[in-house]
Amino acid sequence: MDGFRGQATEDQEVMMSIENTIQSPCEVTPAAQSPKTHAAVPHQPQNGNRDLTAIPGMANMIDTDPEEPDDRNDDQHETGDKKHRTFLPPPGIEDVRRAYEDLQGILKPKRKTGPGHVDPGLNLITRERLEQVCQFLWNYVGPDTTPHGGTISTSWMATSEQTARAVGRGSNLARNLWTWSRAFITDRSLPISSSGQCNESLLQDETLVQEIKLHLEGIGKYAKAMDIVHFLDTLEMKERLNRKTTIGITTANRWMHELGFSWGNAPKGQYVDGHKREDTVAYRQDVFLSDLDEIDAHTRRWTNDGTEDTSVATTPDFCHIVVWYHDKSTFYANDRRKVRWASKDEKAVPQPKGEGASLMVADFVSADYGWLRSQNGEEDARVLLKAGRSRGGYFTNEDVLKQVQSAMDILKKHYPNDDHIFVFDNATTHLKRPDEALSARNMPKFTPKEGTNWGPETNMIGNDGRPVYGPDGKVVKIKTRMADGRLADGTPQPLYFPLEHPQAGVFKGMSIILKERGLLKESNLKAQCKDFKCKKGVSDCCC
Repeated sequence: MDGFRGQATEDQEVMMSIENTIQSPCEVTPAAQSPKTHAAVPHQPQNGNRDLTAIPGMANMIDTDPEEPDDRNDDQHETGDKKHRTFLPPPGIEDVRRAYEDLQGILKPKRKTGPGHVDPGLNLITRERLEQVCQFLWNYVGPDTTPHGGTISTSWMATSEQTARAVGRGSNLARNLWTWSRAFITDRSLPISSSGQCNESLLQDETLVQEIKLHLEGIGKYAKAMDIVHFLDTLEMKERLNRKTTIGITTANRWMHELGFSWGNAPKGQYVDGHKREDTVAYRQDVFLSDLDEIDAHTRRWTNDGTEDTSVATTPDFCHIVVWYHDKSTFYANDRRKVRWASKDEKAVPQPKGEGASLMVADFVSADYGWLRSQNGEEDARVLLKAGRSRGGYFTNEDVLKQVQSAMDILKKHYPNDDHIFVFDNATTHLKRPDEALSARNMPKFTPKEGTNWGPETNMIGNDGRPVYGPDGKVVKIKTRMADGRLADGTPQPLYFPLEHPQAGVFKGMSIILKERGLLKESNLKAQCKDFKCKKGVSDCCC
């Protein structure tokens, strides 16, 4: 008889519901709690609706649609202060079974190949609702009920209440279980949740995203979230986006993250600039790395644990090459760790403003011996400098030369069995030429006017060996005489007029020097191209 469950028990459930309603007009008690009936209701077909208000006295006492929340007016007909609702019988047992099986297929879709299941792709709320409906239907059918027969221990309403209590919920969920279950049984409608789908972000508009990015780039590196707020606050943007107001600062901050920005210190690279310049790349690839490759066979080999690999065969006269890299670092008095665990009772302490006094450290380091020092540690080439005009001055090319001389003295004394190579970066301090070095840059084409002379400028050095500063805080410059040139065969080429000349000691000028070498055509060229940058592949454009 189980196959006729929906029809065979319909009258019983209705009559039990009537009795419980009479006992408590404000609550429909599950039918399973009342074993008695006190009224007879004419039998109606399974798919029909019963009008309980036809029973005398019931119209004013019974709310016969427990499946809808109290604030719903579905299927209600107002008659004065009376409400009329129609009663829907429980679905048939076979309909419930088929719905349960279909729900299992939705929640646990099988793999196309092999055992197991795949993710159904439902959001969390929809999945939770389907699982609750599935549990409700399973509880209603009962594990002992089969298509061939069985007993009904609970009613449709009582089962929903039990299922709701099992998941820690109340009557509201029970009523929703009726609604969701009936909808699914009728047309397989899913209780889809619209959570998170109500509002669509304006950033879904790719054109708007590009306009905002261009706006921020136009402001520069100090663009801020408030700039987005102001950008969208224009009349044009509000009309275009159909908005009455702009976005808030909290939304703008979130947008900054979604647009790829992050709040923090600007990223710092290894190089300030120029490391990708064409001439720099060519030097690195064709000169520096090539030179390292040539000496590679003479350098020591190391294992993964840091010990020297002595398995490499060497000859008795073999000499290792040690590469020493020059390194400089500057430390400031107010350098400190800024992020730490602080006690809630800790009081704020005033912090000094600015970076504070600096200390520069310059030293040499190698993979073979570490920092450059004697084996007993008493001698080293490290330089400490309190940088600043009013302190120890600045680390100049002369200081670099002194440090290299000190390093070479230590290496000759303590590491005489190795050959040594010093490697410096391309800082201007390391690339400086001698003050009197030959250079065509800034050379005048013609002889200076009477009473004047030309020569490269250099820093004035005081008796203490440090640069001399003027009242304006700048290093005082003086002119020095450029060294004479020398041809390939060793013949000297004076750049200044000799002592017996009427303009003795005055710079000749490039035009006269070229004529002395027989280069008459070249002497008529312009002194130099703009910014001393000649066209690529051209060698006859300037002197």
